[in-house]
Amino acid sequence: MRVTVGRIGKPHGIRGEVTVEPRTDEPEGRFAPGEQLFRESGSDLVVSAMHWHSGKLLVKFLGVDTRNAAEELRGSIVQVERDELEIPQDPDEFYDSNLLGCAVVMLNGETIGSVTDVLHLPAQDVLVVTSGEREILIPFVEDIVPHINIAAQQIVVDPPPGLLTDE
Repeated sequence: MRVTVGRIGKPHGIRGEVTVEPRTDEPEGRFAPGEQLFRESGSDLVVSAMHWHSGKLLVKFLGVDTRNAAEELRGSIVQVERDELEIPQDPDEFYDSNLLGCAVVMLNGETIGSVTDVLHLPAQDVLVVTSGEREILIPFVEDIVPHINIAAQQIVVDPPPGLLTDE
C-alpha cells in the first residue's frame, strides 16, 4: 500500500536540493538516505541526503544535481510503500488507513457507525463517521476519543452533549 509522505516544494540552492512539506509524523525515517519514494506523476526517487534548515526539510535525490532538475520535481506528491498492518511507533499516533473502517462505539457499547474518512484540519483532526446515510464529524481529540483498538477495529468515543444530535 502506498501512502503520501510529502510534497516537494521549491529548489534550494543550485545543487539539486528541494524543500519538502512533510505529510508524515516520521520525516527522519521516511526521508532517510537510501529510502525510495514514488511520485504520483513520474519516476521513482531515491533519497541521497536530508537535513533540516531554518525549520524546513531539505532533501537531495540521486540523479537530481542541478537547480533545473530540482525545479522539475516541484509540486510532486511523494509516497512510500507501507505494509497495511504497520502502525506508528508512538502509541498515540495512527495512520489514517488503520482508522478507516473501524467501528465507532459509545462508552456504553452502543454502535454509532464506522470511520469513512479522516480530515486533517488546521485546528485538529476530525473523524468522519457514517451511520446509515448520515455523516457525523467527531473531533479526534483524547477527551472525545479516549480509546482506540486497531487490532479489534474499534474506536470508543465519549462525545459531549449535542455532538451526535442533528439539533
